[in-house]
Amino acid sequence: MVCSLSYGQMDQYEYKRALEGVNDQWHNIPLPDSIFGKVSSNLSDIRIYGVVSNKDTIEVPYLLRLKSEKIKSRPITFSIVNTSHNNNGYYYTFEVPSEMAINHIKLEFKQKNFDWKVALQASQEQLEWFTIVDDYRILSIQNGLTDYQFTTISFPNSKYHYYRLLVKTDKEPNLITAKISNDEIIEGNYKNYPFKTITIDENKTERTSEIIIDLGNPVAVSSISLRTQELYDYYRPITISQITDSIKTEQGWKYNYNTLLSGTLSSLEESDFDFQSTTVQKVKITVYNGDNQPLTYGNIKIKGFLHELVARFTKEATYYLTYGNNRGSFADYDIAKFSENIPETLTPLKIGNEQRLKKTPFSEKELLFKNKLWLWGIITLIIIVLGWFSLNMIKKKV
Repeated sequence: MVCSLSYGQMDQYEYKRALEGVNDQWHNIPLPDSIFGKVSSNLSDIRIYGVVSNKDTIEVPYLLRLKSEKIKSRPITFSIVNTSHNNNGYYYTFEVPSEMAINHIKLEFKQKNFDWKVALQASQEQLEWFTIVDDYRILSIQNGLTDYQFTTISFPNSKYHYYRLLVKTDKEPNLITAKISNDEIIEGNYKNYPFKTITIDENKTERTSEIIIDLGNPVAVSSISLRTQELYDYYRPITISQITDSIKTEQGWKYNYNTLLSGTLSSLEESDFDFQSTTVQKVKITVYNGDNQPLTYGNIKIKGFLHELVARFTKEATYYLTYGNNRGSFADYDIAKFSENIPETLTPLKIGNEQRLKKTPFSEKELLFKNKLWLWGIITLIIIVLGWFSLNMIKKKV
């Protein structure tokens, strides 16, 4: 009875793995890829249980962390101190009083359709100017089919008092706003997933290229890199979808899709498409070519950020990672409100092999009606008894 109670909580889950090496209060637990096909899509049915010496179970609080890339953007205060133009184009001079270096300038213009080259120069006293970028292309296309803008100038960290932007056009650009910032990228930890199969088909009717990638097993994916071999400029609308299920019909297999991301594949910027981490096995990439020639795709990469649990252990026990419960919901632990108290350096735990938890079946009692002979015998007995009572009642009335 005690054993039944101690394992009762874990029996609500289908799988468990032993956790080895618990010797501190705080540990991190890297999640293996093999669990993603067996947990809920939002990872809400993960629990850590410990079995203590008296066979009681305790639940261990944890936080789920994705080792994702993070961008810290610090806006920089500035003012436009000069605007002018000549045969080269239109100039805008920015005064940046801050001592912080900058590396991004995001521009917004009144025009909705343009294709310009820009140059950015810098100076301390406006006496001598140094070129930071030159012939940097910015583009905006807005019509019934496309809404695409690439108007952010990125460059290495630069620390000057004045910056001069030259837009190389003979028509006034009508600059509305400029946002200057220092963006610090904190690299994440991720892994590349190999493909089981990849197929690329050209749909001439829909004028699209369809790339279907089968990863073989469900894994947590958060980014797809799509490289092309073309050297000329292009931009194509693109949709990345997850294949959720399939139905076999007389015309073949029909697939249902869930859109992960819609964007633009462009020669102007890196073709790295990031989206919310999602458990997928098959991915469909649809590139809308329109009247253009299909592109030639080279190096395609699918990657996902590493997932880990950060857990707090307070008692000596035998600990298990459990998962696989369709009715599971997100746990609400106090440590989520005090995450700043978690140590920065944690020792990872070793995760044991997966074990399937056998749910205790109800003992099937041998029913009396399971045997047909018993059934017919009881029916016959009921008929005889009813007949005997009926005859006695008839005799009494006579």
